[in-house]
Amino acid sequence: MKIKRFLSAFLLLVTVAGFSAVPAAADEITPAADPTITAKAALLVDSETGSVLYQKNEHAELYPASLTKIMTALLTLEAVDQGKLSLNQDLTASASALTGLASDGSSAGIQVGETMSVENYLKCMLVVSANEACDVLAEAVSGSVDAFVDAMNAKAESLGCKNTRFANPNGLHDSQHYTSAWDLYLITLEAMKYPEFMAICDMGVAEIPATNLSPVRRLRTTNYLLSNWRAVGYVYSDAHGIKTGSTSEAGHCLVSSATKGSRTLISVVLGADRVVGADGVADVRSFSETRRLFEWGFSNFSMQTVLSDLDMLADVKVDLSKIDSVAVHPADRVVLLLPNHVKPEELDRKLDLPETVNAPVTAGQELGTVELSLDGTVYATVPLVALNNVEASKLLTFWFNVQQFFSRMAVKAALIVLGILILLGIGWKLTLGRRRYRYGKPSRRARGYKGRRR
Repeated sequence: MKIKRFLSAFLLLVTVAGFSAVPAAADEITPAADPTITAKAALLVDSETGSVLYQKNEHAELYPASLTKIMTALLTLEAVDQGKLSLNQDLTASASALTGLASDGSSAGIQVGETMSVENYLKCMLVVSANEACDVLAEAVSGSVDAFVDAMNAKAESLGCKNTRFANPNGLHDSQHYTSAWDLYLITLEAMKYPEFMAICDMGVAEIPATNLSPVRRLRTTNYLLSNWRAVGYVYSDAHGIKTGSTSEAGHCLVSSATKGSRTLISVVLGADRVVGADGVADVRSFSETRRLFEWGFSNFSMQTVLSDLDMLADVKVDLSKIDSVAVHPADRVVLLLPNHVKPEELDRKLDLPETVNAPVTAGQELGTVELSLDGTVYATVPLVALNNVEASKLLTFWFNVQQFFSRMAVKAALIVLGILILLGIGWKLTLGRRRYRYGKPSRRARGYKGRRR
C-alpha cells in the first residue's frame, strides 16, 4: 500500500493574534526523508500549530486496544474538574467492576473490596494499563459501566470524532469497539489539557501506597520509549507518555508525544507488528515506528519567519484626503512551520485589498489580507493593516456626504415624487388657464348677481 504523505494543515500562525491559517488541500509536499511506517495507520501532528506532518489511513476504523483508556482518563479528570470526584477521594473496587475481565489481560492485581484513591486508580490504569481500574473509575463517574460507555461515546461525538464507537472503558476486544488515528488524536489533545494526565502518563515507575488488601505496589510503565525495564533499545529521551495498547486483533498501538526545544509533536500508531529478526531480537514496531516518526518530524520541519511586521506589501489608494495612499503590512511577525526544503520566499503571495478606502484611516486598521500558498496549496491567510493615520479633508468629506445624501434611494424617491407633483401642478395650471380663455374672458356681471340697483 502506498503511504500517503502530505501536509494538510501544517501551517498555522504561532505568534500572531487573530491570524487564521487555512488547511492545505489535495497537493502533496514530501520532505526529503521518508519515515517508512508499516503500521496500519499513523499520524504525526505538531501540537502547537495543529499542523499535520504525516498521515496514513488516519480515518480508518481500527481496534484501539488499551488506547481506549485515554478516553476513560479524560472523563475521570473531567469529573474531578467538575467536583464530582477528587483525586484523593477513596474508591472501593466492587465485584461488578472486576467481573467479566479477561484473566490474561493487563492488571494491577486490584481485588474486590480494595480501597485506593482516584489518583492511584489512574496510575494503575495509565502506567500498567490495569483493566480493572477502568471499571472502578467508570462506576464512580457514571454509576455503572454501561452509563460510562454512553458518556464515552457522547464525548467522542462532541470532540468531532467521526469513526469511533466505544463498547467498554478498557479496550478489551469487541468487534463493535473501534476508533481511528485521527479520532484518538482529538481525544488525546483534550486529555492533555489536564496536567495530571500527562504527569501520570510520563511516569516510568509509579509507587502505589499500601492499601487495605495489598502492600506497596511499584508499577513499571508499559511504554518502552520511557523505560528500558521491560525491553531495551527503544528509549527516546524526548518522549513524554502517553499510552500503549495491544491485543491480537488490534496489533501493537501507541499514542505518544515528544518535545524538543519549543516544539511538541503528537504521534498515533495503530496496528503495528512485532517482528522477530534473524538474530532472534524482536522489534515491536509501535515503538520503533513512533520513534522514527519523531526523528523525521523534528529533522525535516522547522519554524521559519515568513513575513516581518516591517514588510510593506502594498499601497492602498485613499479618498477624501490630501494624502493619496497608505502602506499596508502584516500586523505582526508571521512564523510558520515549514518543511526544511521550502523557503519562505518560495511562497506565493496573493493580496486581497480594496482599490480605495475612505479617510480617515487609523494606524493598525485592518484593510485586507495576504494569502500564502505554494503550488496551489493555501497555507495561511494573514491580515494586513495600515501603517499610519490618514486624516480626512473636511471639504472633501462635506461634498462626499452631500453626494451620499442625494444618492440615497429614499432621497431619490422623494425628489422623483416632488418632481412629479410639480409637473402635475404645472399641468393643472395650464389646463385650467386654457379652459378660462377658450370662450373669451368672462364679464364682471357673470361673476354673480348682487340684486337690482335702485
